[in-house]
Amino acid sequence: MTINLRPKLKIEIISKEASVREIVEVIRDKAKTGEIGDGKIFISSVDNAVAIRSGEEGPSAL
Repeated sequence: MTINLRPKLKIEIISKEASVREIVEVIRDKAKTGEIGDGKIFISSVDNAVAIRSGEEGPSAL
């Protein structure tokens, strides 16, 4: 049995927590082929963001 895996693509999205479910649904709807290798969606928290140039932190750094 030969399994042909799809090329991998990494997408990182930072969003408000309220949007996570909607984003996951859109990705699943558009990326699902039903074949082995469709991929995974990992959801994790971002504690902080810091803009290197300005030093701004938190939402204003985005």
